[in-house]
Amino acid sequence: MRLLEAIIDANHRALAGDRNAGVHTAEFEAELPLVALTCIDVRLNPLLPQVLGVLPEHFIWLRNAGNIITGPLSSTMRSMALACAVKGGKEIVIIGHTDCQVAKTTTSQLLDRLRALGVERHLLPDNLNEFFGVFASERQNVIKAATIARSSPLIGPKVPVHGLVLDIRSGRLDWLVNGYEILQTIAPVTGAIASVVARGEELFKPLAGFKLEEMKFPETKIGEIASKVEQWITPKPATPEPKPTPPATPPKLPLPPRIGPRMKMGKRP
Repeated sequence: MRLLEAIIDANHRALAGDRNAGVHTAEFEAELPLVALTCIDVRLNPLLPQVLGVLPEHFIWLRNAGNIITGPLSSTMRSMALACAVKGGKEIVIIGHTDCQVAKTTTSQLLDRLRALGVERHLLPDNLNEFFGVFASERQNVIKAATIARSSPLIGPKVPVHGLVLDIRSGRLDWLVNGYEILQTIAPVTGAIASVVARGEELFKPLAGFKLEEMKFPETKIGEIASKVEQWITPKPATPEPKPTPPATPPKLPLPPRIGPRMKMGKRP
């Protein structure tokens, strides 16, 4: 059983009444600390990291309004990358929650509330939904954020990226995105690419000592080459076809004797 599997199992057993449910973090030292992105909702303060069953020192907590990731190179992704590279985070989990106020706020309501704070519309970006990441479904928002994080070049290919939704009232965790399964899916593709690259390197090994400056070229002047190329590409004038010889004039034949009007038959003089 891996870390997130143990977390979900312990969470569900505890909600079912098992008082002995919990995560033995000593068994998952290689998968800790856990990097978590959540919303800024203050109702999460007493719930995390307790509902995950990990100790505070094993929990790197990143927060923004709506646990939103706007792009693979966004500031949130920068923080995640540093949490892994500098603070030693081994796994990433995006945790949304029910009854999220960001999801309940429409664009027009957001404009009204910003205007009440003295922020006029012309000071804001054209595409408010894209900039603020306004969304309508907590679950779809988590899936989208996990997908962006997994595709980010800032996150190593061996770091699992999970997606959870936390019920703000009961404390139940629903596992929406299983980062382990995704890594198993992309591993064959990564291996195939590595194999192709290795094969390409093998094929080009004979050219490893190739030096362009040692190549010998025929000592032909550029003008001579240009002249030959011009001869090659200049079309030759077409040879005119011979005109057909007119047929010989047939010889004139003597005209037949002219036959005059028939004379009356009479006596000869």
